[in-house]
Amino acid sequence: MTQAERWMLPDGIAEILPADAVQIETLRRRLLDLYHSWGYELIIPPMLEFTESLLIGMGRDIDLSTFKVTDQLSGRTLGIRADITPQAARIDAHSFPRAGANRLCYAGHVLHTRPRTAMGSRAPFQIGAELYGVDSLQADIEVISLMLESLLSAGVEQIHLDLGHVAIYRSLAAAAGLDSEQQRELFGLLQRKAAADVQRWVADNVAAPQVADWLRALPGLAGDRNCLTRAGAALAGAPAELVAALADLERVAAQLAQRYPAVELFFDLSEVRGYDYETGLVFAAYTPGHGQALANGGRYNGIGRVFGRDRAATGFSTDLVALNTLGRAVEPQSGAILAPPADGAAGEALWHTVEKLRRAGEVVIAALPDGAEGEVQSRCDRELVQDGADWVVQPRG
Repeated sequence: MTQAERWMLPDGIAEILPADAVQIETLRRRLLDLYHSWGYELIIPPMLEFTESLLIGMGRDIDLSTFKVTDQLSGRTLGIRADITPQAARIDAHSFPRAGANRLCYAGHVLHTRPRTAMGSRAPFQIGAELYGVDSLQADIEVISLMLESLLSAGVEQIHLDLGHVAIYRSLAAAAGLDSEQQRELFGLLQRKAAADVQRWVADNVAAPQVADWLRALPGLAGDRNCLTRAGAALAGAPAELVAALADLERVAAQLAQRYPAVELFFDLSEVRGYDYETGLVFAAYTPGHGQALANGGRYNGIGRVFGRDRAATGFSTDLVALNTLGRAVEPQSGAILAPPADGAAGEALWHTVEKLRRAGEVVIAALPDGAEGEVQSRCDRELVQDGADWVVQPRG
């Protein structure tokens, strides 16, 4: 191994140096304080869990994204978490159960076997919130609102919110009588937004003319709020579950438009992201210049069933590092104060002055006698100067 190879990091893995680290940590505290003010309680799940609990209920994608290792104590397979959501669901169901609403939030690193985008990180810093035990549209609206508040708190100015509903595709697939393999095929075409291929596939696989017309219309039902009106006409006579999903989207749009008039709403009725585990509304936030979702979430009822409690659930998450890079709402750090070396009575007075300043929130760097602090001292824009028996802060020349 060469010397260069010793300090190189794996692809998709990055370290966070002081200038960015203080920004990210300040933003983390700000967002957790925001969630606390909404009644969400902080949890800190472990990095490692048995795969039996870590991978259940979240679909195949999370399994492929999870690093797996063998536990030398038990011989069982452990997973390094690729998503904190299933851990929060386990905590709600087993470790911290409540009969009614349970609002939980979290912040921590996750690890992916492969980056989810070409230049993406394999170790994002995930922060988010989950609301368990309430199967109502108001719970979804609360979570979406909290997600938008997170972006606004981070200083993201232009937000585009994409909304969809998994029940639209599920109900049409059921009406068409598609088996599991056919559902996967059509799911893949819709995920790729391959409209022409969807038309051909429907012609070859769906016999009922009306259901075929509904499925063919699906890829074209995307756009602003007028999309919901077009969908009502194009999907007339569709299953009741689909009609209810359209009504839910309309109600969500009305409330969000009142709360956040500057947020641009976009609807995609063929959205099937999270189809393996999400059960209702799905949503994602974008901002210009960032080619992937900045935050996303949705309803995923039933995930707690594998832990012994079948709970309603909705939530969202975002990558704190990406959010910090795009928002940059954290105030710049003030300079530091340089404390010179001192001993005897002067040193004792200096020590008490330094401690008082630090308790007040100031950064005070003590100069060391060997003179090796030149680079650190360059941060100091003020210094402590002796004035008789006292020490006072003065601008540094």
